[in-house]
Order: sequence, then structure tokens, then C-alpha cells
Amino acid sequence: MSGFDVGRVRADFPQLARLIHDKPLVYLDSANTAQKPQVVIDAVSSYYREHNANVYRAVHTLSDEATTLFEAARDAIQRLLNAGDRREIVLTRGTTEAINLVAQCFARPRLDAHSSIVITHMEHHANIVPWQMVCAATGAKLKVAPITPTGELDLDALFALLTPEVKLLAFTHISNALGTVNPVAQIVAEARKRGIATLIDGSQAVAHTQVDVSALGCDFYVFTGHKLFGPTGTGALYGKREHLNEMPPYMGGGEMIDVVTFDKTTFAEAPIKFEAGTPNIAGFIGLAQAIGYVEQLGYDAISAYEAELCRYAQAALTSISGLRLIGDAVERIGVFSFLIEGAHAHDLATILDHDGIALRSGHHCAHPLMAYFGVAATVRASLSIYNTVAEVDHLVASLERAKRMLQ
Repeated sequence: MSGFDVGRVRADFPQLARLIHDKPLVYLDSANTAQKPQVVIDAVSSYYREHNANVYRAVHTLSDEATTLFEAARDAIQRLLNAGDRREIVLTRGTTEAINLVAQCFARPRLDAHSSIVITHMEHHANIVPWQMVCAATGAKLKVAPITPTGELDLDALFALLTPEVKLLAFTHISNALGTVNPVAQIVAEARKRGIATLIDGSQAVAHTQVDVSALGCDFYVFTGHKLFGPTGTGALYGKREHLNEMPPYMGGGEMIDVVTFDKTTFAEAPIKFEAGTPNIAGFIGLAQAIGYVEQLGYDAISAYEAELCRYAQAALTSISGLRLIGDAVERIGVFSFLIEGAHAHDLATILDHDGIALRSGHHCAHPLMAYFGVAATVRASLSIYNTVAEVDHLVASLERAKRMLQ
């Protein structure tokens, strides 16, 4: 393996020291939610111990401290995505809220019965259902770009769908069920040639690879904080400033206003007009620390280590007789969906749990993708910065044992 010090990294994540059924925890469910380093846990605790107050709405010291810490998250996200302006960062509860915001405030006003939105066959439900809802409300058509048997986008077919009536193309950076890494720069470039706006779901990307929205030229980029080693209930929407300025607010309430009378309300400028109500202050303070933690490790080092571990895991898993790996993309991260002949996914996951191995079984919020491959559910092992070759070996040994038990 590379010079990446995975032992030092593991020491930063307290939950990895747990025993599950008297076995050391092997956490292989980071595509679902990542574990949290101690610096994130400490930041959340410190806020409640030392700085607890609401943001923006008072002039006292505690409120000023809380506001400074909270707004540091916006700066951290701007830095993480290389956005040109901190006002292009909207703080949300996660990817789902961010996509719904774009669907309702950007797409819906532009849609009618003669227009379309394009998504792909490998999308998470959060990048399917919001578009179905706005299409149902406006009469617009939802078009779906196909994938190949290897779990990769059929780019020729995708680009053929980008016809003049398409108002937006929404697609995932990395598939949560397959680990496929899509050629996002090429896809955005093709959409821009045709004057089509783009939204990229980066939920599975930001923990593994450097993202540069300025270089990509995408109109929107969304991600969730809890997959980036941060707290749940946090996330962000990057949107080009001209779009955010034109879009109406998503929700009404406190803080997102300029002036309120019973006759009329005027709204604050973006991004505040999209952030009604009291936010998850502690969560975003923790997310800022999570971003700092990843930046300290460095994406080059993270990507190099994870690429080696991914290659090792893929070879180890495919050596198991009777194991069917779902998807075999050339460009991928360490997310592996699989089945073993004669064994139900949930039974496999239960046996693995008794060996201390935490992974996910189910449809992974990707019903259409599972249907494409002709399966109802899979077992999914997802790797992160704190996983090791020894843990992959333990997974393989446990799968061999489970296979003997179930067949």
C-alpha cells in the first residue's frame, strides 16, 4: 500500500474501536453514512458547552461567536468546491433538500408541457422523485439516459437525449450503488454546448475526490455532510450566482426576509433567502471541522490510498466462487454491490454483522437500477479512508463462511 498512514487515521475515529458481537468492528457502510473523527465530535460538543446561542439574531457575545463559527462552514464549503463566491453556497439539510430546492425554485418555473428534464438510470431516489414531482405539476416530460451492462452511462444515448426542449440535466457524480465514476466534465461540456443547465449529485464524490465547480462549469452541485465525515442534517447547494439571484425562495419564515408587513414581504439576498428558520448550527460547525480534516489529509493522498484498496477489494471479492458483482465500471471507487448464489442479501448481511462487519443490504434507494440488473436487493460494501486490507480479508473470509452456511 501507499505511504498513507491508515493506522493514524483510524485512531481519529473513536467508533472504530467498538466491539460488535465481541468482534472488532469492520465498518464497510460509508456510502450510507461515514464515521465521524474526534475533531468533529469535539466541535459539536464545544458549541453546546461554550457557544450555544442562535445565529444572526442578537448582538450579544454568544450569538456573535455562534454566527462566526456557523458561517465558517460556508467558507469551508466554498473552499472545498472551489466556488467563486461564498454567496453561491446555500446551506441545506443535505442533498435531498438541495435537489428539491432546485427542482421547485429553478426548474419548475421554466417547465411546461413542451419541455423536458433528463436524468440517468443510475440515480438515487433523491435525484429521481423531485423531478417526477415537478414534471407532474407542469406537464413536462422526464427522460432517462440508459446505462450499459457494466454499470456505466451510455454517453452517446445520453447526448442524443439533450434536445432543444430539455431545460436541465441532473446526474450523479458517482453512483451510490455501483461506485461508477461518471465523466462529469465531459457531460457538463456537452450540456453547455446545447444551453442546458446541469445539476450534479456529489453525495458520493466529495469524500473521495477533489471537486472544482469553477472548472466544471456546472450550474448546480449538491452534497450531503454526513457522508463527508460530518454530522447528519447538513449539506450544501452550490449554485451559480445569477441563478440563485433569480430563483424565488424555497420556504418562508424567519431570517430569510428583508422586510415583512401584512401586505407584503421582501426577501433577503441569496443565499440567506433559501435558509429559512433556525439552522443546524452545531451540525454545520462540525461539518466545517470535517472539511478541514479531509483537507489536512489531502485529496491526492486519499485518492491514491483508496484506489489501491479498491483494486485489492475488487480482486478479492471476484475470487469468491458464486459471487456476482453488480457493475464493473473502468472508473470506480470502492463501492461494491454483490450477491452470492443461493443466498438472500439480508441473510448475508445478518451473518456478516455477527462477524462484526457493518454493511448495507437492500435496494440502496435505487429501485430502477436494481430492476435493470434484475435483482431486488444486493449487499453493498463501501470503503473509506479508515478501511484496511486486513478488513477486506476479514470480509472475504466471512463471506466464505456465510456461503457455506446458506448453501
